[in-house]
Amino acid sequence: MRKICTLLWALTLGAASLVNAQNNDIAIKEPTKYQGFHTLTHFDSTSVFMEESGLSYVLNHRRVEMLDYTGCRDNNVVKMDYDPLSAYVEIRQVLVHRYYSNRTDTIVGTVTGERRPGIVVYDYVAPARLIYWGASQKMVEIGHLDPRDEIEIWTFRKGFTYALLSGDDDSRYIPPMRGHFYDIVPFWSEQPITDKVYSINVLTSKKLRFSFYNDLTGVTFDSIQQGDRTIYTFRRHDIMPLKHEPAALADNDMQCKLLLSTAPNWESKSMWFYGVNEDYGSFKSTPEVTAKVRELLKGAQSEQDSISILTHWVADNIRYCGISMGEGEGYTLHNAEMNFTDRCGVCKDKAGMLVAMLRAAGFKSYAAMTMAHERIDRIPADQFNHSVCVVQHRNGRYELLDPTWVPNVRELWSSAEQQQGYLMGLPEGADLMETPTSPAENHYIRITGASEIKKDGTLEGTFTVTAEGQSDASVRGVFKARQSEWQRNLEMELLRVAPNAVIKKVTYTDEDHYLDHPVSITYTYSIPRYAIVDGDNLIFIPLTARNLYSRAMGHLYFDTSLTERTQPFADRCSRLVEINETITLPGAYKTMDYNAQINGVVSPAVNYGCGFKLEGKKLLFGESAMYNKRIYEASDWPAFRQAVRNQKVVAATPVILHK
Repeated sequence: MRKICTLLWALTLGAASLVNAQNNDIAIKEPTKYQGFHTLTHFDSTSVFMEESGLSYVLNHRRVEMLDYTGCRDNNVVKMDYDPLSAYVEIRQVLVHRYYSNRTDTIVGTVTGERRPGIVVYDYVAPARLIYWGASQKMVEIGHLDPRDEIEIWTFRKGFTYALLSGDDDSRYIPPMRGHFYDIVPFWSEQPITDKVYSINVLTSKKLRFSFYNDLTGVTFDSIQQGDRTIYTFRRHDIMPLKHEPAALADNDMQCKLLLSTAPNWESKSMWFYGVNEDYGSFKSTPEVTAKVRELLKGAQSEQDSISILTHWVADNIRYCGISMGEGEGYTLHNAEMNFTDRCGVCKDKAGMLVAMLRAAGFKSYAAMTMAHERIDRIPADQFNHSVCVVQHRNGRYELLDPTWVPNVRELWSSAEQQQGYLMGLPEGADLMETPTSPAENHYIRITGASEIKKDGTLEGTFTVTAEGQSDASVRGVFKARQSEWQRNLEMELLRVAPNAVIKKVTYTDEDHYLDHPVSITYTYSIPRYAIVDGDNLIFIPLTARNLYSRAMGHLYFDTSLTERTQPFADRCSRLVEINETITLPGAYKTMDYNAQINGVVSPAVNYGCGFKLEGKKLLFGESAMYNKRIYEASDWPAFRQAVRNQKVVAATPVILHK
């Protein structure tokens, strides 16, 4: 093994040196091209050697030039993140090429491990929030850098990203799906790269599957067979950062990436995921768990009712907090006994707890994997960051459940995860699937008002806010604080648009039984000097038009100054907005002026309509907007933008009535 690593290391140094020699003066030849950036990576070369077991050795060599003092500040420490349970890493060599003094400083040596006096390779626990799994960082302090200085770094990694089970020696570095290799290689960067090379040496019998996705500018590929092994080399030249448009999708969905996997298909990954958790006993119930399930389901009226009760119990009672349990992290879901006792965990623990409880209730249920807010592509690489579960109904239909994303949410599967790939872990295997678009009417917010304008301009009346689905969850955000703050939060929703409002009464649904009914909040109010009553004229903006409870209207936060888009974009969820108000006037008015250009919108992605109607001493106002997707194409932007602009214009434009 030492001979293999030494040979691979030599090949890496040779290839990287050649690239360096060719491109080392690029910043001098084309200085204007990189203006505004902080660093320029002249080359980034990665070589991977995979063994039969799936154990991989990864060598990286890169050379980075500082373009300004921000780049100097951001790179005065070399860091390597890793999980000690599944990976071993080394910072093998760090050189600093000083531009102005024309000298090279050795920070960390190559073979002997020699270091500059006073230099230490630190190994610290990595900063963490909510998930404390023992991730670490190795760090070397470089010290002061000047623009045009370059740092050259050699690193070594053995292992993979996520831990499965502890083992002895190198066994803990073998990937969970033993004998297989998978990787996601971003061929994009936030700072420019002149040349990026990724090479993998693998047994030919492993039948490596790979594909580039998204922008393929400057991509090349070649392979060479040496005995029973094949070396695949992937390159991309002149990588420039993408300028992101607002609310754009994840970089991996838009920029160039390489996926590699030796797994034959998604079905094999599905069966492996099922088997590894069954073998570990992740879903084995205990007497305490079974007793709790029986207690919870005493009043269940139907199959769906039982599923809902168990899903929401897990969602609301297993706190989200990940603590390292050593053995069992990563793909293996902790067992029911641990989760039920600790009442805390991350997504996989919540999903595992729900699977165990559903099985204790007599359901067929399995764990599943998904990727929140990123696309999963067809190559069966490790494109997952979230664990959920599925339950099979008596008629054979599978239903997705996510106890992580639905605490205090009336849904069982969060529609903020629509248009998202997922893979079920089934004994017979399953193909990759995608969650459907959730109809906008499942996530309505309705504001219905009845008001009266007095002769002195005072507006008095009531309005009621009702919502369902993800809009319900957003409206209920006013109740997420301590109960002593609820009244203030409720009042601020009205005072935000009418600071001088006198709130006489606010009533709302019982938050302790949120599953029994959609949220409903009713305000009774009086707003002095709200309208201008001037002889034969009346000027005002309907209160309900002024975007009350905009917390449930994520589309209003889009920047509509952007006239065109070239990139797809995402909202939180599909959504229906319906606003209606009947306003009693202080007299009979005959005509109305409305100095706003409102264009109706009718498209597959977005519909919008708005209208006013005078009926004697009453003015009827209505507005409706339907946003039919979570992920939109760039071609949907004109309709989306117009609908949002319409709603904002209506909220700011007064109605002028004449007698």
